[in-house]
Amino acid sequence: MIEKKLNRYVQVLNNIDDAQDKYLWIMDFGKTSKSMEDENRTRYFEVPGCQSQTWLVPHFIDDKIYFTADSVALISKGMVCLIADVYSGSTAQDINDFDQKEFEKMNLSTLLTPGRNNGVNSMLKKIKYYATS
Repeated sequence: MIEKKLNRYVQVLNNIDDAQDKYLWIMDFGKTSKSMEDENRTRYFEVPGCQSQTWLVPHFIDDKIYFTADSVALISKGMVCLIADVYSGSTAQDINDFDQKEFEKMNLSTLLTPGRNNGVNSMLKKIKYYATS
């Protein structure tokens, strides 16, 4: 399920030719994503290593984990919400078994600054952390 969701986003981004348009698509994705409740904007849910304040909150329902996410910067919000959507509804085992290198298919290293790429890696680490908690 994780790979299927990720591939959907890869396909969307691959259908956009211009790098600036891809960047704008990610920002628009963040803009249209639901904002997080203020009570979840705590240090505990904050993603360390992001250039902007970014939060990723797990919700454990039965044997699955669902994620809500937010950030003060639209590009970070777009990325963290996309990552949250890719993993939401998965089991901890599925998350731990999934090779996060698959995200390289999105070609973000050519689109985002090194600082933003570090933030994406921090988001992915936070997902793994929640799956092993």
